[in-house]
Amino acid sequence: MDYTGAAEAAADTLLSYRKDEAGWKLCRKTGEVAVYWRPSTEFTGNLYKGEGLVEAKPEHVWECLKPEPGGLRVTWDNNVQDFQLLEAVRDDISICRTVTPSAAMGIISPRDFVDVVMIKRYEDGSITSNATNVEHPSCPPQRYFVRGFNHPCGCFCAPVSGEPEKTQVLSFFQTDLSGYLPKSVVESFFPYSMTQFYNNLSKAAAALSV
Repeated sequence: MDYTGAAEAAADTLLSYRKDEAGWKLCRKTGEVAVYWRPSTEFTGNLYKGEGLVEAKPEHVWECLKPEPGGLRVTWDNNVQDFQLLEAVRDDISICRTVTPSAAMGIISPRDFVDVVMIKRYEDGSITSNATNVEHPSCPPQRYFVRGFNHPCGCFCAPVSGEPEKTQVLSFFQTDLSGYLPKSVVESFFPYSMTQFYNNLSKAAAALSV
């Protein structure tokens, strides 16, 4: 499989989502965080966009978000139970497995996801993680986990002009959870989960700033 091509395509797709303001509908807003949705063009579900300001330097926010085994993400993100490196394709591209715990009061059982992940930096100072689902020979579907599929997704950490202690975090999620889940459960889970993501990220990044 062309992992590099898949990673680069995911990064291009995420950048197009960042630039495209059309069709977004607000579905949840709490404080500095807003979550929007529109129908996904990748699968039959929705594409979700989160926008929020985090009161921390971009390097501290990125340290919390960085997709790496043994990183901080598993310590603060309630939706990440384990993160494993399956293969390093090159310095900025890797194949990873993410394990998520049960959610929505147990209605959503534990899932795992296998993705190619690309780290990319842009001229405006943004640092991004870009991911999409792939298959890897070392990680077929596993017992006790429903195999889910992330379509192009990721986060942008962007500096805020004139405010070095703040970071704009833009996140995109479009995940096929698979299994037999009511549409209403999925559509209520993601907006709530994304606002929690920002709240917990802000706390983790603030702790690094102390």
